[in-house]
Amino acid sequence: MRQMTDKMTNDKKKQDMASGSIPKLMLNLAIPAVVAQLINMLYNIVDRIYIGHIPGAGADALTGVGLFLPILMMINAFAMLAGSGGAPRAAIAMGKQDREGAQKILGNCFSVLLFFAVLLTLLFYLFAPQLLRLFGASDVTLPYALSYARIYILGTIFVMIVMGLNPFITTQGFARISMATTVVGAVCNIILDPILIFVLDMGVQGAAIATVLSQAVSAVWVIRFLRGSKTLLRLTLPDMKIDPQVILPCLGLGISTFVMLSTESILNISFNSSLSRYGGDVAVGAMTIISSCNQLVTLPLQGICQGGQPIMSYNFGAGKKERVKQAFGCQFAACVIYTSIMWLLLMIVPRFFANIFSSDETLVTYTVWAMRIYMAGIFSTGVQIACQQTFMALGQAKISLLMACLRKLVLLIPLIFILPLFFSNKVFAVFVAEPVSDIIAATVTGTMLFTRLNRILDWKK
Repeated sequence: MRQMTDKMTNDKKKQDMASGSIPKLMLNLAIPAVVAQLINMLYNIVDRIYIGHIPGAGADALTGVGLFLPILMMINAFAMLAGSGGAPRAAIAMGKQDREGAQKILGNCFSVLLFFAVLLTLLFYLFAPQLLRLFGASDVTLPYALSYARIYILGTIFVMIVMGLNPFITTQGFARISMATTVVGAVCNIILDPILIFVLDMGVQGAAIATVLSQAVSAVWVIRFLRGSKTLLRLTLPDMKIDPQVILPCLGLGISTFVMLSTESILNISFNSSLSRYGGDVAVGAMTIISSCNQLVTLPLQGICQGGQPIMSYNFGAGKKERVKQAFGCQFAACVIYTSIMWLLLMIVPRFFANIFSSDETLVTYTVWAMRIYMAGIFSTGVQIACQQTFMALGQAKISLLMACLRKLVLLIPLIFILPLFFSNKVFAVFVAEPVSDIIAATVTGTMLFTRLNRILDWKK
């Protein structure tokens, strides 16, 4: 009876992907994914909000924890190397009615995630002091950064499981379950943070412990679902045996997301080192707040694209060209509208966002000035991410990688060091590199997608 029910459920999901209303499917998949990303953001910023308000040490502690961001981004990058590359491949296989192949992709990606988790834990724990110094830590901020970093690093395996496997839940159409993964962990984090930081007086160490425990709860949730009876793709031991023909195409597709996130780490290092040189700890602290606000823009965009990806990937595998184009149109419009609204808010009321993270008036005032510069081109990010993620959904690994490299490696990181040579206000020059890169990258990526989309889809004709 259960097998018959599961088969009927699977057939219904396939029918929805193949012939259901695209806008309705987008809403059903994207809304939970956006909520999940917003809640996932709480993992990254709730700690900073509480830390920034520690009496007497908030500003220095916030700056110190902000210096851990490059390590955090690298952990996320390796998780998404498997997750963002494997999930679209699994969806394309499901569109071709190859469920066995899709399930093998899931198992192989899980094994790779475990390997990455062990490797990164060892490397980052051993070399944390040297890395934090490289990222711009001063004698004042290093103790805070190191206290937070070493505890968080010990929980790397939980972060890898949550971030790397959750896309496989979304790509099957279980967007609400995927959302619940982050809800469970975030609620734990919000409850534990004030208790450990203030009540037990553990400071930044308490914030790190709260985050690790919360991620552990989410990881258990993910594993239980993918081992349960409701999932379409089940995590099984035989499928975990590494097969190069299965895992290498997944890593090849995921490399573009890996580059986007890992270069975010390099980017953060570049910003912090330049700002530390030209503006000191207050400039680095402002960058920590701005990075947190930037996540308010980028993470929901990823959620929107997580809603569009399964629809585009499935119908691409099924050869349904017009449904792919319709799904892209919905995704593109949603991304552009959202970033335009956020750009307007950040330009009009930057002080509101800065005050969330700090009560230090000097830091807040500096952040308000810097945020208007840094966020000036954020409206264009919707175009860049919507198009770049569409290349991924359609299995276009090379173009996706090229577009991922363009904004950060080709444009932004060089401009951070070049522009100060031409401006008397060096800190202004560092911050203005961001909007210049955003607008150029969005223009190029959008042009590439619109000129190549029909050619990519015609292979199924």
